[in-house]
Amino acid sequence: MTAVPSSFRTALAKVFVYALLALFLVPAGTYFFSGYAQRDQDAGFVAGISQRIDAEKGMPAAEKLARKDYYRLNPPSTICGSTDPEAQDYREALCERYSDVWQFNMARKVSFWTLVASALLLLSVLGLGALAFADRTLQYTSFVTGWRLTTWASAAALVVQGTMAVWLSFWVTAFFFHKYSPKLIIIVGLAVAAGVFVAVAGIFKRVHSESRAVGELVSEEDAPLLWKRIRHMAERLKTEPPQHIVAGIDANFFVTEAPLAVGDKLLTGRTLFVSLPLLRILDQSEADAVFGHELAHLRGGDTRSSARLGPKLVQYDHYRHAMRTGGLTAVVSPVLDLYRMIFEIALARDSREREFKADRIAAKLITPAAIAQSLVKIAAYAQYRHKIEDELFGRNERHDQATLGIASFVAQGLAPYAASDDFLAAMKTANVPHPYDSHPAMPERLRNVGMALKEQDWGSIAVRVPAATWVQQILTADAIEQRLWSDYEQQFAQDHERSLAYRYEPANDAERAVVLKYFPPVVFTLKGSDTVEISIDGIRTSADETTVFWDAVKALEYKESSFGNALIVTHPDKGALGTAKTTKIKLGGLAKQKDEFNAAVSHYWQRHQIMRAHQQGG
Repeated sequence: MTAVPSSFRTALAKVFVYALLALFLVPAGTYFFSGYAQRDQDAGFVAGISQRIDAEKGMPAAEKLARKDYYRLNPPSTICGSTDPEAQDYREALCERYSDVWQFNMARKVSFWTLVASALLLLSVLGLGALAFADRTLQYTSFVTGWRLTTWASAAALVVQGTMAVWLSFWVTAFFFHKYSPKLIIIVGLAVAAGVFVAVAGIFKRVHSESRAVGELVSEEDAPLLWKRIRHMAERLKTEPPQHIVAGIDANFFVTEAPLAVGDKLLTGRTLFVSLPLLRILDQSEADAVFGHELAHLRGGDTRSSARLGPKLVQYDHYRHAMRTGGLTAVVSPVLDLYRMIFEIALARDSREREFKADRIAAKLITPAAIAQSLVKIAAYAQYRHKIEDELFGRNERHDQATLGIASFVAQGLAPYAASDDFLAAMKTANVPHPYDSHPAMPERLRNVGMALKEQDWGSIAVRVPAATWVQQILTADAIEQRLWSDYEQQFAQDHERSLAYRYEPANDAERAVVLKYFPPVVFTLKGSDTVEISIDGIRTSADETTVFWDAVKALEYKESSFGNALIVTHPDKGALGTAKTTKIKLGGLAKQKDEFNAAVSHYWQRHQIMRAHQQGG
């Protein structure tokens, strides 16, 4: 197993520290504060009772000394937990429910046991993570147990620590400053209540997760020889063959046993996804090796475990997101993040081992050369296609979707690219794309199957024309590919045009037309007949016929007032006294459209900032 990247180790260490703070900061603060306050209470009580004893004129000196020793040895901080029957009157006098002594004693106990529970939770999280590493068959059990434990524990932590926070919001100020703030207590209390609601609601919320593939079904009638070949290979591997074959244009192959949405159909059972562009460059033996690799995942139970675990991971990640963005719930989210990161490392290691094993099975089933050459071809195609699409998307001119031709760009340019220095550098770190698992780098996979292909031969392998391909045996391949490429390029052109609306200043009428298509002026009605207009130029009010241009905006703040709402614009330049210059845009009568107005202002200002950043970046 390769080492975990240093950036990931740093992130894991940071999350671990945050988890420690989330688990221990509030209870530790409560524990030490209550202990400090108890010592102060004890000292004050003992001093006061000693004075009263000394003031007793008829009491013998020995009895006075004995009584003072008793109270010194049994101060209020200890008496509430005492079971001494002789101290019953003393205990009842001081430890009445909700009294100061009772509160500090209870806070001390609860915070101590919360610290113990937090330590046990941390050990459990680490232990469950270790279990996922130790035994792959227990990963599902480990995750479901960890999921239930951490979600309920986070909700419980919010309740307990939230109660402590409310208690501290009163007592810290009351103890040190002899006063308290009702507003502070109410704010903390409401934040805690909201956090608990988010946490508990998130536990019971069911998240719909759906895997989707862009492609079309290939029936047995349309590819009888392909179906026969795959069934024969599955029989040799002693595993059930796929029930569905889906053909698409993505640069990968995969199998899944999870429900898979394809168009308007939901496929269940075993599904094999094949890439038509890749099948065009792989000869039949190379493609067979890829099929063997994917069937090995079916035989090994990889897809079955992924189908079971996948929805759980999705739901857990949704819960983590809800906790991170739920206000006070963000305090406990590092505990969830810690377990998820540990489990992700275990999954990545397992995924790596499964890929190596599937490659070895494919090499044995077909030949080591076939799987090795297929890895080179797939990685080369995927690298170059990504490069082409990245370059096309980076262009500052609109694309005509009718003549975009990504497939032809790739087909024409792959050979020159394979002969370039960039190709070899990219291939050394390349991995074969896959939608579900993290694959090892391609050179490691070549070594794993015992094929020491020379680096200088990778280019010739990548462009080697196959004598016969499986795509030739799919009667509907050309029609499927044409439809999918047409839809893909149409969406690509639309996404590119939308990105241009963020990049253009605009500098001419053609660019302005693109920007205005996505950012037309938005007008809001104010009091009387006045209006305020948000456009790509800035914010314009009809009352004074002036425009605050976006370049003159440094910050924006919407202020509500009984005298009328307003937008305060802070400018980049300073005033005469060195203070920031501001402009107040009056928005009387906008109350009902406040949210829409703020959203529009934020949206258009963000566009302007992205545009300026793009210009400065080149």
